[in-house]
Amino acid sequence: MPTRNALIIGIASILSVVCYEKATHNRYARLLAHAMQVVEDNYVEEVDAPQLFENAMTGMVGQLDQYSSYIPPKQLQLFQQNLDQEFVGIGIVVEGPPQTDHLTVVSPVYGSPAYDAGLRAGDVILEIDGQSAKAWTLEEAVERIKGPRGTTVTLVTRHAESDESRTTVVQRDLIHTKSVLGDTRANGGSWNYFLQDDPRIGYVRLTTFGERTAEELQEVLAFSQHPVEGLILDLRGNAGGLLSAAVSICDMFIETGTIVSIRGRRKKDQEVYTASPSNTVFDSSIPMVVLVDRYSASASEIVAACLKDHGRAAIVGHRTWGKGTVQNIIMMEQRTSAIKLTTASYWRPSGKNIHRRRNATEQDDWGVRPSKELDVELTPEQYREVFKQRRERDVLHTPDDAGQEAIPAINDPQRNRAVEYLQSRIEPAPPKPDRSEKA
Repeated sequence: MPTRNALIIGIASILSVVCYEKATHNRYARLLAHAMQVVEDNYVEEVDAPQLFENAMTGMVGQLDQYSSYIPPKQLQLFQQNLDQEFVGIGIVVEGPPQTDHLTVVSPVYGSPAYDAGLRAGDVILEIDGQSAKAWTLEEAVERIKGPRGTTVTLVTRHAESDESRTTVVQRDLIHTKSVLGDTRANGGSWNYFLQDDPRIGYVRLTTFGERTAEELQEVLAFSQHPVEGLILDLRGNAGGLLSAAVSICDMFIETGTIVSIRGRRKKDQEVYTASPSNTVFDSSIPMVVLVDRYSASASEIVAACLKDHGRAAIVGHRTWGKGTVQNIIMMEQRTSAIKLTTASYWRPSGKNIHRRRNATEQDDWGVRPSKELDVELTPEQYREVFKQRRERDVLHTPDDAGQEAIPAINDPQRNRAVEYLQSRIEPAPPKPDRSEKA
């Protein structure tokens, strides 16, 4: 057969395969559209076509694995705000029914317009722009408080201990939320990043791994105002976030070696992240503990596994969640919705994948475990109490009452074990000189 004819046949074969693949995909797309039309035309009640589409997307992506999902337009903005650590509003955390009887301020964000206007924890919001707050759900009330940057919202509030109401006009602005918290609040609202009961030990809690988490943590780790001799990095309840933030944070504590490796379906999706001595910001001679629990997942597990495998930190608390997969955010519909899709798995420096598969047992090797002597499992009652104590310490008071209330005590078995571990590795403080005069 002439070479020319063979080439034509080869090209035709390739085009046939491509056309077949496209036809197959289009057939399913047409079938989905047809099914939606059948439901829309014949269901016993009138249905909303956009909701049908969202349901179809949710089912299609959600059935792949437990971490892939469709993010509809209503949820995308909130999802992005959590990662960006910023939103436009007045800067308050609020609760409403059924958690509380009324729309109530849990805490103002430090330095926000709400904080500067004097709103404080426990304030009940009675009216929003002249309308009773009782008329709306929590979500509706939050939407009315938010608005374009530079505009104002008028709130009628009442202090928890007062019968008198007051009217406050607050201007909306870009609010930056912190993801790096400390042990207690200083007067004025900033955090103390050392333990109240043992100031030699630094304490840093990460609530998420967002766009600015690494930058915030790097600033804190300087401990320029209060040097420390030990460090607790608390990742309990932290469900993760950005892989880039986790990698940057690991790089602050180790000088060389693998941080984490990513393995995708294709070779081009494989990547190894390594540490650089120039990025280390915390003294490697200072003993360190990473606190984890069953709700520490994803990026939290990357950090815990890396620091454990390199011998940089002791792991205290309880076995982590076991999420060893990476999700990419793929924007859809002119960036109004998105698919969160599992595209790779991550592997710790030891070469293990911490992922807990659907049929995994307690005896299988998944998650990040503390050493046996550092494993402290909390009962459900203890979890609730620790969470309550944490919320009480997180509450930010405005300047007029800052410092007037005693800082709530902590009764936290996991944290206590971390403190004991560090104290055993810190040289005892020298005894105070005896300045008494002897006759």
